[in-house]
Amino acid sequence: MTIKGALFDFSGTLFRIESTAAWLRAVLQEARLPLPAAEFERLAVGLERAGALPGGARPTVVPARLTELWAERDRSAAQHRAAFTGLSREVTLPDPHLHDALYERHMSPEAWRPYADAAEVLGGLRERGVRVAVVSNIGWDLRPVFRAHGLDPYVDAYALSYEHDIQKPDPRLFARACEAIGVDPADALMVGDDRHADAGAAALGCAVHFVDHLPVDRRPDALRRVLGLVDRD
Repeated sequence: MTIKGALFDFSGTLFRIESTAAWLRAVLQEARLPLPAAEFERLAVGLERAGALPGGARPTVVPARLTELWAERDRSAAQHRAAFTGLSREVTLPDPHLHDALYERHMSPEAWRPYADAAEVLGGLRERGVRVAVVSNIGWDLRPVFRAHGLDPYVDAYALSYEHDIQKPDPRLFARACEAIGVDPADALMVGDDRHADAGAAALGCAVHFVDHLPVDRRPDALRRVLGLVDRD
């Protein structure tokens, strides 16, 4: 197999969201709402357990009222916002407006960090003539995050679930990505962290390579394996 195209997941693969505590702290500071340390910790733990931070920990339990919405949360911007603000509302915050403020914060470039080897690997693929697409289950436009961190020049196309009303593991989203970069799925490699969602690319004939969804400082070079796979072929 000669790899002519590389498809990458976003969250947990190329970028990592900030911690729940950092997320909450940033929003409270913006709102000028200082809290005692014990209260802050209680709210951060509650939001973490609720799974309210997109790209963060999954919910310990999805409330029955959100079950159907949660299953299809990435098919539209409205569903994504409703699902995650619904989870955050499981935690009583000092101001109800904070639920929407938290959601807005997670879409800002400042809330995301690229993995240390992301630029090196994407740049290396560009040098090798390998076309790159980002394929993400998401409810908002992540292109500004790539631009802010200097990675957008390495990406040839984006296939975002909310823009197509299709979410992974549905093979159609991966097919859209392959079409956008002009690569046959049999010549493409999908790189992701979700063993269920990202494995959907295999149904098209794509090779699939997984990385672990870890904090940035605990995963300094896992993406470099992708260059080895390209060079080997």
